[in-house]
Amino acid sequence: METHQRRGRTHTSLSSLITLITIASPLASAAPSLTDDSKCECYLTNGTQASFFATHRFLDFRNLAKHAGVPPTIAKPNDSGSAPVTSEYFTSKEWTETFWVQSWNNSHQTREDATVLMVNSPNNVYIEANGDRNPSSQTWLTLRTQRLKDFQTASEIESVAPGFQYLSVRMLARTVGSPGAITALFTYRGSDRLADVQESDLEVRTMDPRNTIQYTNQPSYTEDGDEIDHATKNVTIPQGLPDWTHWAVHRLDWTPKETVWYVDGTEVATISFQTPRDPSKVILNAWSDGGEWSGNMTVNEAAYLQIQWLEIVYNATDENPAKKRKRNGGTGMLRGRDGDDDDDEKDGSCDVVCSIDETTERGKPVTLWNNGGVRMVGGGLITWIPSLTVLGMLALSSGWLW
Repeated sequence: METHQRRGRTHTSLSSLITLITIASPLASAAPSLTDDSKCECYLTNGTQASFFATHRFLDFRNLAKHAGVPPTIAKPNDSGSAPVTSEYFTSKEWTETFWVQSWNNSHQTREDATVLMVNSPNNVYIEANGDRNPSSQTWLTLRTQRLKDFQTASEIESVAPGFQYLSVRMLARTVGSPGAITALFTYRGSDRLADVQESDLEVRTMDPRNTIQYTNQPSYTEDGDEIDHATKNVTIPQGLPDWTHWAVHRLDWTPKETVWYVDGTEVATISFQTPRDPSKVILNAWSDGGEWSGNMTVNEAAYLQIQWLEIVYNATDENPAKKRKRNGGTGMLRGRDGDDDDDEKDGSCDVVCSIDETTERGKPVTLWNNGGVRMVGGGLITWIPSLTVLGMLALSSGWLW
């Protein structure tokens, strides 16, 4: 044991005391327990920018067999854009409280290199039965885009809430199909001026190699068409991780300092340049307009974004889901309660901290700590204030520290 001499007595090192606390505490080796969102006051993520968020939402598309069915592609642009939703699931409270299906087209847009009319259709957003050889679910959510003779039929879903301000969003997803399409997950705040657009992108171009994904904090180019090098990273997925045609957990963390992207828990890109700062939407889509970026898909070919589940922890400016929750998106320290509700509401403290990263059941959070406990995350040490206090007093009374 490492020791230091002070005042003629043996002084136990801090590392040895921590070891003793860790062994002695009955909570030190306890695994986090499954809970539900009603019992969580905030959520702490892991990763490069460990952050606190106020709210959790989980959309599970794995067991929706009664809504499954692949609708035939609608061949006329007007009929495609005005089509109804494909099943009752998309009118359910679970869906409509989070997303709405888009039906706009690009006929009034000014992308100079677009060569094809693109029409977003509710008909291209549907629940599909899992036809994999070894299925890991009954169903998944599909976003489809297909090139027809006179136009490109596409799909987009947009968050109902426009006021996400910092989040961690993940999806178990894959992209399959023909070259000439984009599938994407991104945050978005639009503007009439390109320079004022705020957006963090995860984009798959189906013309690219299967192990390549584009990550960007937009805008990535100027009004004059010049590229902004620091805004984007064209990443080759590290060896050992699945390419975009295979199921993988894709994750986007938007924090005040930077945007970080992960594939199956491995960080693959970080961009701090022009990180979005203002309230934004969350959007997913599958599309093509025949331009240079998306490519020009062969007539009758199609591509698909398939999603088994989607999970978000976030802070928002347009709702107040619970008082006394941490809303700083990862800045500052989390403080335990002092017993005074008014003071708690002022200082933003969070009494019950949960995690969606350490869970054993996707969609169910686990409790990290509550009632003022302190947990050190990421260094392998779990210690709690009550145990630390008791053992500290014991150490002082026994002369361990002095």
